[in-house]
Amino acid sequence: MPRTTVLVGTTKGAFLLDGTEDRDAWSVAGPFCDGWPINHMAGDSESGALWAAGGNDWCGAGVWRSSDHGASWQLSKLANGQMDAWLADDPEMARTFGTEPSPPAPFTGEIEALWSIRRGGDRLYAGAKPATLFASSDGGESWEKLPALNQHPSAEDWQPGAAGLTLHTILTDPGDPAKLWLGISAAGVFASEDGGASWELRNRRSNLDGPAPASDHPAAGTGDETGLCVHNMVRAEQGGGTDLLYQQNHHGTFRSEDGGRSWHEITTGLPSTFGFPIAVHPEDSRTIWVLPLNGDSQGRYPPDASAAIWKSTDGGDSWQKKQAGLPTENCFFTVLRQSLATDRARPAGVYFGTNSGSVFASRHEGETWHEIARHLPTVLCVEVLARA
Repeated sequence: MPRTTVLVGTTKGAFLLDGTEDRDAWSVAGPFCDGWPINHMAGDSESGALWAAGGNDWCGAGVWRSSDHGASWQLSKLANGQMDAWLADDPEMARTFGTEPSPPAPFTGEIEALWSIRRGGDRLYAGAKPATLFASSDGGESWEKLPALNQHPSAEDWQPGAAGLTLHTILTDPGDPAKLWLGISAAGVFASEDGGASWELRNRRSNLDGPAPASDHPAAGTGDETGLCVHNMVRAEQGGGTDLLYQQNHHGTFRSEDGGRSWHEITTGLPSTFGFPIAVHPEDSRTIWVLPLNGDSQGRYPPDASAAIWKSTDGGDSWQKKQAGLPTENCFFTVLRQSLATDRARPAGVYFGTNSGSVFASRHEGETWHEIARHLPTVLCVEVLARA
């Protein structure tokens, strides 16, 4: 039976949580990637390759990759940071620290950090801040910019969310590598059916919903659109022949059964319209999980300071609150947009990480929970890899 590794990106590097065969005990390895902030991670179950995307103004932007389960890492730098300029300007200080500036990176001055990474066919894709899409055909060693996204007619009107203009979500279709979906905060959902050569904006609300409630929020969209501030998005792998997508937005939770061409709101039954992550069962397209927070200006912690995962088994038409094993009093953590994921075991495991440095796991599809790591740096992402 494959074992499970939870890939955890934090503000101080990447960590690997390796589980026993029954997912009952976990070991923690890290931090990796020279302590870079790691916004998102990905892995390949067949080869065991790992990728960690991140950076900031100081470090620059890049993708770290490992072919030996984290024993060693190599960096592909897409943009230099302030540290490189500092080292170049002061060679004596560079010698004191035993380092030197990185060689000129190809996209210096264009991007600040990478926020997402995803396999699609024989390519890797990476999303940046400000919103830019990159692709690699050699396992992440070299990268090219896919310019069509930034040439979209709406690009001149894109506005940053609170974390900046970030391309934080990339979805792919294993059966059709030409299909891609992106989530950009705060520009909305974009889709391509030609491998990124052209893009379509897909923010329209379903005709079944009627106009959205009026809002003064700058990213609330129009009455006929979802909010433009997409927080996270997932694609059901068992979609019944359709491109079934789910979205957690700044202004609600949504389902699309037509690849994002229209979105039906499924917020009813949840305690809040606000939250960051969403996850879907790997084998049951109608089972999803969200972690609502109390609101963007109210602290961004669980409602009533009581942690709960909300689970739906009917595609969001109804919701059930799941708290067993979670802190239900005086809980003020935040769970960020890429910090909720599932494994492929049976029953499926569900995992989430917090900005207070904990990782919680459920071996029973979200029914009960236990803490598998604590005192990590702020958790920015959680992904799951099955390993032989």
